[in-house]
Amino acid sequence: MRLFREHGYDGTSMQDLAEALGMHRGSLYHYIDSKEDLLFEIVESAMARFHDEVRPILEGDGTAGDRLERAVTAHLRIAADEPDELTLLQVEVKALAPARRARIVAERDAYEHAWRAFIRDGMRDGAFRCEDERTAGFMILAACNWFSQWYHPTGPLGVDDFAARFTALFLDALRAEPAPDLTPAHASYRRALP
Repeated sequence: MRLFREHGYDGTSMQDLAEALGMHRGSLYHYIDSKEDLLFEIVESAMARFHDEVRPILEGDGTAGDRLERAVTAHLRIAADEPDELTLLQVEVKALAPARRARIVAERDAYEHAWRAFIRDGMRDGAFRCEDERTAGFMILAACNWFSQWYHPTGPLGVDDFAARFTALFLDALRAEPAPDLTPAHASYRRALP
């Protein structure tokens, strides 16, 4: 995982893997058939952990705010525990063969759908106000996934501290009053943005 993350999947050879493990390349083939098998097992395992630990919270009982905090905390703990795996899940899935890539993408899409369904339920219950649960889900997942790129366990704040702060920000965004109508000047400026 470390080699794939540091050098990229394509930049890591079977020889590199064998040397890191202190074995001959031929011996490595006794345990795996291909480098892709390793990548697939890594990203599939990471995706399974999100489904096993976060989805039950999203789909479970409790207030929307409580479930949001518990789900964000669970997601961030996975990101902190498995930063290499999460990076590979985000960046290297494209290196998988089409059938394997489709399987991981389907699992990722199902996880994203669980977040959107949770937000939609919160909107229906009146706990959340937003125009688009898909965008809100992307916002939450983007922040939580990127956490693995900058979080350091020896920093001044722990995972649970960040989870509480993330949750407060997400709740503020989801509970915010609708944006005021744009003036014509602002509307033309917005249209000019790429």
